[in-house]
Amino acid sequence: MDNSKKKNSNLGVLLGAAFLMATSAIGPGFLTQSASFTETYKANFGFAIIVSIILTIGVQLNIWRIIGVSGMRGQDIANKVLPGLGYFVAFLVALGGLAFNIGNVGGAALGLNVIFGMDIKVGTILGGLLGIFIFLSKNAKNIMDRLTYILGIVMIILAGYVAVVSSPPVGEAIVKTVAPDSVSKLVFPIITLLGGTVGGYITFSGGHRLIDAGITGKENLNQINKSAIMGISVASIMRVLFFLAILGVVSKGIKLDSSNPAADAFLNAAGQVGYKFFGVVLFSAAISSVIGAAYTSVSFLKTLNKTIGKYENHFIVGFIALSTLIMAFIGKPAKLLILAGSLNGLILPVTLGTILLASRKKEIVGDYKHPTWLIVFGILIVIITAYSGFVSLQSITALFSK
Repeated sequence: MDNSKKKNSNLGVLLGAAFLMATSAIGPGFLTQSASFTETYKANFGFAIIVSIILTIGVQLNIWRIIGVSGMRGQDIANKVLPGLGYFVAFLVALGGLAFNIGNVGGAALGLNVIFGMDIKVGTILGGLLGIFIFLSKNAKNIMDRLTYILGIVMIILAGYVAVVSSPPVGEAIVKTVAPDSVSKLVFPIITLLGGTVGGYITFSGGHRLIDAGITGKENLNQINKSAIMGISVASIMRVLFFLAILGVVSKGIKLDSSNPAADAFLNAAGQVGYKFFGVVLFSAAISSVIGAAYTSVSFLKTLNKTIGKYENHFIVGFIALSTLIMAFIGKPAKLLILAGSLNGLILPVTLGTILLASRKKEIVGDYKHPTWLIVFGILIVIITAYSGFVSLQSITALFSK
């Protein structure tokens, strides 16, 4: 392969990894969460978004750089840091990924219901089948790269359109983003946004994709950084556009339907066209998250078991099929989703803390010197997320005490 073809091929993978991470973060929960928080905190929510983006940069650059330089997946790094830890992390990530994937398949069904009025159960099965067909292909990873890229662009364009049509108070949003009414009241949404953007499997999705493509080692550090920054940028642009789209509606005093606040906001902003656009955004967010959750969850298991590694795509198909069947025949698994959210609160400080320890181990990173500012930044985030994980334990306790 000549240099120009290799560069184009690498760019495709870098974009694919970036959009895989970004679209994994932009799932059905992201849409509902953003709408609810915007309605509650109005323009002040901009401050929570900016702080969570800054913290996301610290998480992503730490994890992607160590994964990329070492050429080792998260679970293998964890086992090198402490034997057996990789199995524990892989179990938590896969369990959380399965629970969220059930919600993602359900989100795809809701999207199809909004667009075509399709029955939820039929939409659930169709959504699952689409994810399965992708991984039945021999070129599954290339298709995944292209599809997440296309769906990501579609979501940004549609959210951008509604953000313009809804006429948000941009000046007020800028002021409150820099100087909110109360910083203390925004701590909860900041922690929630951070967990939703880089919690559980999400932050590892792009890094693991780069390993599969062979873009590893110190010599590829610039490309790894580029892909990580692109992923953060896409997720951040989508979050800001969605915030502005919702803000334009709630700033006019309109109360959103609590059962589906995001859809109601799009309906109020742009009528039936906006409502259909929301259906497309929801479906795109859900399907891309189905792909990301299944791919990354199995990638955490495949180096721990030779059979899974050998039949990776088959296990991904099984993962999606199981998620689809649970959603279609058991319905909304509320308790499982609460458990998954709580697990995500526990996973990030463990995985990031492990990565920070790995950054100082020569048998993992060789002679690579991880920047001190990233380590200090990472330690701060571990402390913040460990606290939020402690809070999330209360959800687990409440869940099983009922």
